[in-house]
Amino acid sequence: MERNRKIYQVTLVGGIVNVLLLLFKFVAGIVGHSAAMVADAVHSLSDFVTDVIVLVFVHISGKPQDKSHDYGHGKYETLAMTLIGIALLVVAIGILYSGATKIYAWTNGEQLEAPGTVALWAALLSVLLKEAVYQYSMVKARQLNSQVLAANAWHHRSDALSSIGTAIGIGGAIFLGQRWAVLDPIASLVVGAFIVKVAVDLLRDGIGDLMEHSLPDEIEEEMLRMVGELPGVVNPHDLRTRRIGNHFAIELHILMDGDITLREAHNKASEVENLLRSRYGQDTHIAIHVEPLEESKS
Repeated sequence: MERNRKIYQVTLVGGIVNVLLLLFKFVAGIVGHSAAMVADAVHSLSDFVTDVIVLVFVHISGKPQDKSHDYGHGKYETLAMTLIGIALLVVAIGILYSGATKIYAWTNGEQLEAPGTVALWAALLSVLLKEAVYQYSMVKARQLNSQVLAANAWHHRSDALSSIGTAIGIGGAIFLGQRWAVLDPIASLVVGAFIVKVAVDLLRDGIGDLMEHSLPDEIEEEMLRMVGELPGVVNPHDLRTRRIGNHFAIELHILMDGDITLREAHNKASEVENLLRSRYGQDTHIAIHVEPLEESKS
């Protein structure tokens, strides 16, 4: 499918950048004796892993509905977003533990080695490249209406922002002298804390969709208002919504004149469906239940 091909292209661009950065960061972190840069390199490694997850799951989610998946395979895209959140959380915990261990050692009198300038240059390069990839990925995510691509874009943004904290910590440790070398592991804690926030947000949205969480109130209110404004349709109610990958599923009850013919009622229900699909996409799953107006009054 054309949509999947474009998602692959965007993900591949991010994957190439991630591979180059993680190799450079690992070397810079080891050569430059920087815990913050090694933590940043691990973050880039997690980015690369999630790129692989995106490629695999988007391929699966793009399959059409079949006998065992009446609603298609869109949930696999949501599952990929959830796995990205889990990967981020695991990375964050490791970074926090490593940074806290070094700070604890410093408080007990252990002298920490100041990082080298190569680590600082690696951090600054990471900020520039990862922010560029974030902007590119987010533009494409909006164009393609892709949850997983947006989640992966935020993964790139989290790496860019964490690299800012890394650069500040490394720069402070370099330019303020040996006794401020603790700024490097402190920066790694900042990186870890930020990654935790992004991971929790992704997990909340991903698990919410997997557990059939309803669409936001403002979207449901918009649906009821649109349908209620159609001539011949009265009191749209019992609205039920959920997300299936990048598509919506909508179930709705409406009232119509009980004296109209079955064909007229069918045509009006089709009009409701066409209205909703024109607003939320042609792949929106819609089920309309028609009730006679007189019955609702009794």
